[in-house]
Amino acid sequence: MDNREAIGSWLSGPRAAAEEMGTDFGYRGERLGLPKEGPGSAASVGRRFGALFLDWALCMLIAYGLFARDAQGAANYALGVLLVLNILTVGTVGSTPGKRLLGLRVVSESRGRLGFGWAVARSALLCLAVPALVWDRDGRGLHDRLARAVQVRI
Repeated sequence: MDNREAIGSWLSGPRAAAEEMGTDFGYRGERLGLPKEGPGSAASVGRRFGALFLDWALCMLIAYGLFARDAQGAANYALGVLLVLNILTVGTVGSTPGKRLLGLRVVSESRGRLGFGWAVARSALLCLAVPALVWDRDGRGLHDRLARAVQVRI
């Protein structure tokens, strides 16, 4: 093996190296029985980050308006507001305001509504940030895997 091939596979990641060797991973959500495209398909990473950004901006506005008068204080309160917002909205209607605007919804792996207890666990893990940054090959964050949830397009 040439050193350039080894470095190229290392830089492109293990998935790209495995695909070059002939491994077929399928599309995101295939292992979960989700369609490849359209409503009910797995949400893209870009849409999920966009929804989180919109939710964070809303939480900053709420925290600044209700609890704090400076940006640093608002950021501290915004995390608590984000936790409450996620628990209430995902636990009841299945999507936060940001997810709704971008056409996403959180459902259980069985395609039903996510239970309130799972919504609490998912929201707490999301606020820790690290579990949301660890993904599986279906594009689900660790917080979704542990809560047996999946984010799908509406």
